[in-house]
This record gives sequence, C-alpha cells and structure tokens, in this order.
Amino acid sequence: MNNIVAIVGRPNVGKSTLFNRLVQRREAIVDSVSGVTRDRNYGKSEWNGKEFSVIDTGGYIKGSDDIFEGEIRRQVELAIDEADAIIFVVDVEEGVTPMDDEVAKLLRKVKKPVLLVINKVDNAMREKDAVEFYNLGLGEYYTISGMSGSGTGELLDKLVEVLPDMPETTEDTNPLPRFCVVGRPNAGKSSFINALIGEDRFVVTDIPGTTRDAIDTTYNRFGFEFNLVDTAGIRRKAKVKEDLEFYSVMRSVRAIEHSDVCLLVIDATRGFEGQDQSIFWLAEKNRKGVVILVNKWDLVEKDTMTTRDYERKIREQLQPFTDVPILFISVLTKQRLLKALETAVEIFENRKQRISTSKFNDVMLPIIEATPPPALKGKYVKIKYCMQLPTPTPQFVFFANLPQYVKDPYKRFIENKLREQYNFSGVPIDIYFRQK
Repeated sequence: MNNIVAIVGRPNVGKSTLFNRLVQRREAIVDSVSGVTRDRNYGKSEWNGKEFSVIDTGGYIKGSDDIFEGEIRRQVELAIDEADAIIFVVDVEEGVTPMDDEVAKLLRKVKKPVLLVINKVDNAMREKDAVEFYNLGLGEYYTISGMSGSGTGELLDKLVEVLPDMPETTEDTNPLPRFCVVGRPNAGKSSFINALIGEDRFVVTDIPGTTRDAIDTTYNRFGFEFNLVDTAGIRRKAKVKEDLEFYSVMRSVRAIEHSDVCLLVIDATRGFEGQDQSIFWLAEKNRKGVVILVNKWDLVEKDTMTTRDYERKIREQLQPFTDVPILFISVLTKQRLLKALETAVEIFENRKQRISTSKFNDVMLPIIEATPPPALKGKYVKIKYCMQLPTPTPQFVFFANLPQYVKDPYKRFIENKLREQYNFSGVPIDIYFRQK
C-alpha cells in the first residue's frame, strides 16, 4: 500500500509544476495520468526507496483565477481527511495572502505531517523574503524553485521521513482475489454491492482495510469467493459536496491501489465521462485488471445498434488500451450481475498467468520474423529472444541488438499480437526492449 501525499494551495502558486517534478523524477516512475478533461492530477513517485502516490488538487478547480475560497477550503479539508501527508505550496513573489492564512488556519489543527513549501525562490534575495512565511505558524519551511527543481531534494528527504509506515500487505495471509467497485458518485456502486451481497449477507469476515476506510468483505455465493473492497458504503463527510470530482478520484486512489481487479461502474444515461476516464486511467497506471460495467442500461432508449455503438464510443476513449471487457448491466433488474463477477474472476486469472519461455519464443519469434521492426538510419533491429518477467503483473521483455530503435508503434504492434495469442483481456501489460 502506498501513502497518499496531497499538494494544496491557492491557484497559480506552482502546485502543478511541483507535482510534475515529483512524479517524473526517475525512470522508474509511472507516468502521471493526463486526466482526459483535467490537468495531470495523480501520479506515483518514489524517493530513497519509498513509493507514494501524489495528488495535485490544482487541476480540479473550475472557473477563473478569482475562485471563491470555498472551493479551495473544501479541497484542503478533503486532503486533510484523505491524505497521509500534505504539501502546502505558497508563492514568495506574492508573499502571504489572506487565502494562505485561511489554508494555514485549517492546517495548523491537523495531526498529520504538513510541509510548507515556498515556491519560486531562485536567488538569495528571495531566500530572505521567504522568512515572512514563518507568520503562517506552520514552523519550518522548504524553499524550492519548481521550474529549475532546486530544493526539491531536501523537500523529498523530509517527506519520506515523515510519511507514516504503511502495513505490509502480505500475499499469503489472504490469497483471495480483491475486487473493488469504483466509479463516480451516483453511478450505482452501492446498489451494485447491495445487489451482490443481498439481504442474506454471506459475509465471512469484515477485515478493516489498511486504508482506514475501504472495508474488505469476503464474498462467497454462487461458487465465487473473493474480497470486495467496498468504498461505496463509506459515509461521506457532510461538508464534502457529493459531486466534487476530486473527492471520487481521491477515494478511488486508495481502493484501486488496494485491489487486483477494478469494476468500474458507469451510468449509461450519462455516458463515459471525464471523471470515469480518470478513474479508468488510475486503474491502468496501477496495472490493475479492469472491467467496465455500464449500469442503468434498462433506462436507455434502444434500437438494434445501441449496444454496439455505445461500446464503440467507449473503446475510442480507452485507446490505446482497448482490450477491456464492457458489460451492460442493470442493478435494478439484476441483469448480468453474475456475468460481471465471472468476468472479474477471469481477469484476475488472466493477470496472474505465466507463459513458459520456450513456448513464448515459439509463438512470438515467427511473428517478429514475419514483421520485423522497421529499419532506422539504415540499421536493422534483430530480436532473438523474449520472455515473461517474474513480476506480479504481466511484463514481457524482448532482447534486441538495438533496442533504442524500437519505437512505440512497433511496441503496440507486439502488444496486439501478444493479446491475439494469449488472453490478457482486461489486464494492462508492459513490454520492454532490452540490449541482448
């Protein structure tokens, strides 16, 4: 399980620049999600061997720069509720503003680590100006320049030092698959879970999730047995508006990181919107299995083409990861609910399948021979050997004489061929080209 770090502060202080620095520091870092309709707002980072998730509250504020404080206050309150540590960014050029004071007032009451970060400090003069931020009453501060990156090393050293230790989730104690039901508010997540569990609850145990709010329920009926990571039934804090986009993404982060397969419930009457896409990419970046459940299908006017059209539209928005099952369900009429579970179990199995190296070479090398990577600058790429890596999620490595010449279109071609040969439906896979 990863810690969650939230970056808060008023608009235009450089939250997103800092965010981009944190999530792209190293090769090993999962590239941050371009939330299709929003700015980048979620990424993973790692420093001194400690991994953590970073959430930038910046991309979520709608409207112009003169945003009413209420919106920022809500985001800060939410970050206080959900994150394990908070980075509060201020701007040395503008000094302490009334809104900074407001945010500081909320943060001073918090029992969690809060790091005050003064951005745009890129010379000695500004270093002196930073002193006035002691007035915010948050103690020690860190001066950085988001643009050049100076100062971020010390900040990260401190951050990983103050992050609480997350309990190790051991594989063996609970080998059951973990499914989480995610989606935006009012898509029907709670009803879906209630329909599955039914009144006669076949609940063996309620394991309090390490996430402090996602509760694991062991489900066993109709020949299925798995843990359901339920985030839907968690009471929302009254002060957080239901429709706050930031809210459902932040909640989903914990649930998704905590599971093997995500059942993404979307509302058929509203379509596959920006919010749904953000949650989908969260699951994809975390290398989790995904099945998309289009709920409330009974409410949609249909003709013979509807399902196919609807499905095609969703797949267009999923590119390039289109090998994802899409099921049309209705929680109300209980239509295809068991099919949804069957599919999730199948994806779980797909995700842990292992292909023997000799068989893998027998299948893939002839395909590569028939369609080798295009020559670049007169040089020919030869791929002689390939194998699956012993990683928890499917990763494949192809050994070549000139791996640097293999470009993305060819990687996609290989991935498509691999998916044609083996069933990795609903599972993101990684493909690497390495020096022989």
